[in-house]
Amino acid sequence: MKIEREVWRGCLSLIYRRAAVLCFAFMLIGHQAAANDGYLQARMVMPSPKGANAICQTYQWACSVQSTRNLSFAAELALVHKVNAKVNATTRAVSDDQQYRMAERWSLPTNAGGDCEDFALLKKKELVRHGVDPKRLLLATVLDRRRVPHAVLVYRSNNGDLLLDNLTAKVLSWHRSGYIFLRMQNPDNPRQWIGGFRMG
Repeated sequence: MKIEREVWRGCLSLIYRRAAVLCFAFMLIGHQAAANDGYLQARMVMPSPKGANAICQTYQWACSVQSTRNLSFAAELALVHKVNAKVNATTRAVSDDQQYRMAERWSLPTNAGGDCEDFALLKKKELVRHGVDPKRLLLATVLDRRRVPHAVLVYRSNNGDLLLDNLTAKVLSWHRSGYIFLRMQNPDNPRQWIGGFRMG
């Protein structure tokens, strides 16, 4: 009887230890998932958006992976807010059809202005010029809240992906945008585009 009790205690102890290990593993997985929720996570490589095929050849900085200098996170975030607000305030919204008589053309804004892709390109150019790592600045296409095709610049901050959007002066987390994300530059290879995002 005493031996049986010892065997049971040993079994229970082993069960509890294994349960504790499993609980700890699930906690780590949950923590990792929560940490990753701040970032857009793609499942596949995609073709580049129509009109964006030539941006790497036209603008070297648009697909660069070389950073010119290191900024503190606080300085970088302040710069992101400043550039977003400035470009939105000083660039007039003009469609490609009005300006170029074509449906889609990705380029920097002209004196007349530009459309959403042009705003995003100008913001990326200015931030790269001021020393933000270009791998943190990713052009992306979305469907906006009205489910209209739109383009934004994603800033990959230390705390998650933030959006620089010509439709708002606020720099918001992608979670709060209400957008459906279609394609984005690959942070590891900005010449490549990725999509099929896990939306939480």
